[in-house]
Amino acid sequence: MTATQPSTSTQPVDTKGLKGGSLGLISSVVVGVASTAPAYSLAASLGFIVVGGATIAGVRAPGIILLAFIPMYLIAVAYQELNKAEADCGTTFTWAARAFGPKTGWMGGWGIIAADVIVMANLASIAGSYSFTFIGSFGLPQVAALSSNPVWTTAAGLAWIVIMTYICYRGIEISARMQYFLLAFEVVILIFFAVFALVRVYSGNAESYSILPSLSWLNPFPLGFQTIAPAMLTAIFIYWGWDTAVSINEETKDPEKTPGRAAILSTVLLLVTYVLVAVATIAFAGVGEKGIGLSNLNNADDVFSAVGPTLFGGGVVGSILMALLGFSILTSASASTQTTILPTARTSLSMAVYKALPEQFARIHPKYLTPTWSTVGMGIISCAFYLVFTLISVDLLNALIGSIGLMIAFYYGMTGFACVWYYRKTLFQSARSIIMRGVFPLVGGIMLLSVFVYGVYAFAAPDWLTDANDKNVTIFGIGAEAVVGVGGLLLGAVLMVVWRVIKPDFFLGKTLTKRQDDYVLAPGDGVMANFGLPDSGNFPTMVSPDLSNLPTGAVAINAETGRRVRGDRHTGPAADTRETSTPASPSDLDESK
Repeated sequence: MTATQPSTSTQPVDTKGLKGGSLGLISSVVVGVASTAPAYSLAASLGFIVVGGATIAGVRAPGIILLAFIPMYLIAVAYQELNKAEADCGTTFTWAARAFGPKTGWMGGWGIIAADVIVMANLASIAGSYSFTFIGSFGLPQVAALSSNPVWTTAAGLAWIVIMTYICYRGIEISARMQYFLLAFEVVILIFFAVFALVRVYSGNAESYSILPSLSWLNPFPLGFQTIAPAMLTAIFIYWGWDTAVSINEETKDPEKTPGRAAILSTVLLLVTYVLVAVATIAFAGVGEKGIGLSNLNNADDVFSAVGPTLFGGGVVGSILMALLGFSILTSASASTQTTILPTARTSLSMAVYKALPEQFARIHPKYLTPTWSTVGMGIISCAFYLVFTLISVDLLNALIGSIGLMIAFYYGMTGFACVWYYRKTLFQSARSIIMRGVFPLVGGIMLLSVFVYGVYAFAAPDWLTDANDKNVTIFGIGAEAVVGVGGLLLGAVLMVVWRVIKPDFFLGKTLTKRQDDYVLAPGDGVMANFGLPDSGNFPTMVSPDLSNLPTGAVAINAETGRRVRGDRHTGPAADTRETSTPASPSDLDESK
């Protein structure tokens, strides 16, 4: 169905009690980019991308990063298109349930929650370690030494989780304002690092093992699938987080458009930053297996700490620059700790609203208008998970990146497929619809599905991940990355069955119904949908079947019968949607095609 465009402006979709209209486009982009923790992600992942899979990716690692951007962009398009249909903070949970049914939707929501909880352990570990590294850089070597002490770093990591949980509890606006500072500092230092390295390389003042960059570095295909697939899982991890910009959709201005645009812009900005820094780091450090070479596994956990001292040199200036670099990673990890809590709390909030989780998780603070149980619960669960993994083995924290990559591929890919299926009945209305709602999301979903399947196979090998003593990191004799990734998803399946027995309403389709693209709000007067950047132009806005977000004065039209459908948008799910005998005008129907 379609609806005629009213003279009044579109009203925001009904929310769950969150503080609507708090964030604009810039704030949403800042939150989306900060969620990926660019400095931390590169420090912890670039070495593993260079090492690759069956063979070393080497200088073609930037090509892997560029290739990983493709499914990220395609899935960002899917997020944008689905967000137009329903600006719900549950994102994949809500959309997959609408498209495929409650069980698929529940697992999509669980994928988000599980990935966020797991990554919190890694983020907390980095934040805790770099807290002492940064403080120790001011002439306090005894404090700096604590960065390698598991007890002290764990205590500091837990403190960061508590602090960031409290900030998220206090409100979305204070969270966004804090991100402005943290992200700005982080990006400035990363760009300075890259430019400094490239200047030394091109001026001939670099090291003997330094390499002049080449365009061939951006072509990963000569490496072969066995190297590309596992390396891409790590590369996908460094992009992951931009969807936070969409999960806060109910708190943004113009929720049907702003979050999608922010998601697209976030992925593009990340691509530019990552390729620049990766090329600069590889050019200066080389890809050797000794010294600061990026194929040296001893450097894989933190390439910046390995490369920084050689790049900046000694003395006062070098020490200051290293301190700033360390602080950028600290701010990156701490910022991502905060922005990781945001989407998880809002996913569980949405799930609780639709009775897919206990209703306590749907509670909103009366003053701060933030999820209470969902936010605090995320902090408590993250602390517990971090403690358990640290007590079992610190080396297990290295297994988290690969396992998180599996979960990311799982729920991002599901979102791509959900977009295609949701819009299946209106997919061929225009060339733009075919590409943006069909081809792009489908290709993105297939790419991530392929990487997921191969990743599980590769990660399950007992010798895939080794510790500092060259011993295999396994769980029950199986590669730890595969066990954590697949085991996390299987745990979700078990919890889903248990909750279905306790509270079956959601799974019976009573609280979140399955549907497809039935109601569309036509473009405004004189505004035509243009093909190009997915968020360019004023594209049709989706209207829910119960007309709850139908703008005042608009009239829905059944495209098949040509009859008008009237309803009171304020009556909620029980809205009266009677069809009247008054047929739609030909212009109405023509405009909707």
